[in-house]
Amino acid sequence: MANRINLAKWCGTQHEYPRLMLSASSAKIWLYLGVADMRKQFDGLAGLVNSQMQMQAQLGDWFVFVNRKRTMMKELYYHQGGFCLWSKRLERGTFAKVTGDEGKIALNAAQLQCLIDGIYWQKGKQSKRLK
Repeated sequence: MANRINLAKWCGTQHEYPRLMLSASSAKIWLYLGVADMRKQFDGLAGLVNSQMQMQAQLGDWFVFVNRKRTMMKELYYHQGGFCLWSKRLERGTFAKVTGDEGKIALNAAQLQCLIDGIYWQKGKQSKRLK
């Protein structure tokens, strides 16, 4: 129990942990624009990266997947000899629908954080806000 408390103090909240890992990394972030089956785990998502995105999952880049309902997100990355998998399931609402020309889109750390937090950043797609 003490180790968990110390880890929480070092990392901040659980929500901030992926941001901490990403800020220390020079990896690229790729959002898969297709629909991902959230039953897939490490090997299934790594296979999706290799077959659908035509990339190699073991090179250290981050790969973000969202399900059809846009209520669940998984992030897969390779770190220090093994795959890491982070996931988030929304109890209410949906993740923003991101559009692009190809089957993947490159994100920066701020865009990924916006996606996780439910903020839509793409230009021309903003909905009108009511006062």
